[in-house]
Amino acid sequence: MPRWTQPQGVTSGRHRKPEVRVLPGRLGSQGNLWVGFPGALTPLPPTPDAEPTAPGAVRQPDGHGRGCGGAAGPRGPASASRLPGASPGFLPGGQGDPPDNMKSFWRFLFRKNLPPASLCQVDFAVVGLGDSSYAKFNFVAKKLHRRLLQLGGAALLPVCLGDDQHELGPDGAIDPWLHSLWEKVLGLYPVPPGLGVIPPGVPLPSKFTLRFLQEAPGPCPSEQHVAQADPPSPPSELRPFLARMVTNQRVTGPSHFQDVRLIEFDIADSGISFVAGDVVLIQPENTARHVQLFCQLLGLDPDQHFTLQPREPNVACPERLPQPCSVRHLVSQHLDVACVPRRSFFELLACLSPHALEREKLLEFSSAAGQEALHDYCSRPRRTTLEVLCDFPHTAAAIPPDYLLDLIPPIRPRAFSIASSLLAHPTRLQVLVAVVQYQTRLKEPRRGLCSSWLASLDPGQGPVRVPLWVRPGGLSFPQAPDTPVIMVGPGTGVAPFRAAVQERVAQGQTGNLLFFGCRWRDQDFYWEAEWRELEKKGCLTLVTAFSREQERKMYVQHRLRERGPLVWELLDRQGACFYLAGNAKHMPAEVSEALESVFREEGGLSGPEAAAYLAQLQRTLRFQTETWA
Repeated sequence: MPRWTQPQGVTSGRHRKPEVRVLPGRLGSQGNLWVGFPGALTPLPPTPDAEPTAPGAVRQPDGHGRGCGGAAGPRGPASASRLPGASPGFLPGGQGDPPDNMKSFWRFLFRKNLPPASLCQVDFAVVGLGDSSYAKFNFVAKKLHRRLLQLGGAALLPVCLGDDQHELGPDGAIDPWLHSLWEKVLGLYPVPPGLGVIPPGVPLPSKFTLRFLQEAPGPCPSEQHVAQADPPSPPSELRPFLARMVTNQRVTGPSHFQDVRLIEFDIADSGISFVAGDVVLIQPENTARHVQLFCQLLGLDPDQHFTLQPREPNVACPERLPQPCSVRHLVSQHLDVACVPRRSFFELLACLSPHALEREKLLEFSSAAGQEALHDYCSRPRRTTLEVLCDFPHTAAAIPPDYLLDLIPPIRPRAFSIASSLLAHPTRLQVLVAVVQYQTRLKEPRRGLCSSWLASLDPGQGPVRVPLWVRPGGLSFPQAPDTPVIMVGPGTGVAPFRAAVQERVAQGQTGNLLFFGCRWRDQDFYWEAEWRELEKKGCLTLVTAFSREQERKMYVQHRLRERGPLVWELLDRQGACFYLAGNAKHMPAEVSEALESVFREEGGLSGPEAAAYLAQLQRTLRFQTETWA
């Protein structure tokens, strides 16, 4: 089957918000096929060290090329190009919100005055990519599918719900769905005459060409980092602020299993402004050891410079890469060699491999039948791209440099909750970073790229600058001085609440109730002295849960039940807002259950009434969460 369009950048994006584009591809006289797919990604919600799933092309099992996040086929006057936004997103955020770049389209679709037959001549198919550890798993994809049906659209297939928690990843649901999709699409839009089939094993042309320079160019200040020390306000992903690291202090005890850092940056004269609940994006880089090993495997000279040129006229070069650029800069600051590669990586690698045995294994990993083997080899032990290349040395040595940007995704920024307030620290920005390190069956421990990089930086040994910028977070705190807040933040989830408490205290708002949980009082009780001082001043009510200090484990949800009368009083009679931040695995559901128990016991509500009360708090934004997997 032919490949007639080549949309880029399909990802499994763990609760990410994608930028979605729509590309037209005219297929004969029956109509147009419009493909909406994720392009550039916005960063993850704040986590101790979010390791994004590597973006990459999904090669269709029937040979259709690089796949799409969803497809819609207008057959008549309701052209997708006329829809506001014209870019339906297919990846919901972790709280069920539409992607930022989809919001205008979303608002248009849900206008009450839209005729019920608006899309009566449109066939559509929706695939969502999400993570079932979130309560609103693929919420936007489900709701989009229902709304398109309400407006008269004809669904080619039931909505597909890709799940990062599936043992095979999103491919477990997407593979069979894609087979069915292309059968349906080709029935509506036969292959145009003159288009041939690209045989299996033949790679598509690379997106860019690397033209190596014979001589090194003069000093290129932008290559020190694409950011500048004083970028225009406000800093952004393309022009981050190079913030000076002031302190990098471990705040867990020396015998504690986890290294958690309180890191402070100087943001004077940066143009950065933020409020409690906002997040900071930090752009990490690969270690010098990994850069050197990668260049050795591929036979690259790290000091050689090149210029990057797109093969197609409408394709732009990555804006974060300087021109000209050195190989060292490309590998250290752009190529995510520490990510766990996805299936598309093995597919393209197999096409480029000149070694029969290695190519055979790579083809197995890239096939639908080989997904269990790929999971056992790569996903389960969290084997990195660099480690895979070490296992396939003949293939690695033969990779054409032109394919580097097709093969390896860019390093994505990591998002962290800001743990300080500008009202308390006017020229500072603080974050609480849990250094990710764990063991799998592989010999070398797995390490989080960003957290490990940050932990390695020592401002005491000389100036250290880190590229960063700020964006709004998922939590917004009330401005009214008499509105109390209830905050539940176990572990590093307490970080945004420290910013909120500092900000509210500075504004004279004293109705602050904080539930904090950790393992040991003397090992990971973050900011204990600060909380105790605020308690003495009457600015904070602190309720703690130390899970390992008694025979029966004690968690924040247990403390919530114990303080049920106070929680009900604040919520029902004083109009308090409730906030929750932390790990998404079990805690959010257990906290919600505890709240419903409080509503039943203290408010006298029935089970359904308690659930409805909680849902009403969520709808009115009096219950907000920011969680991560």
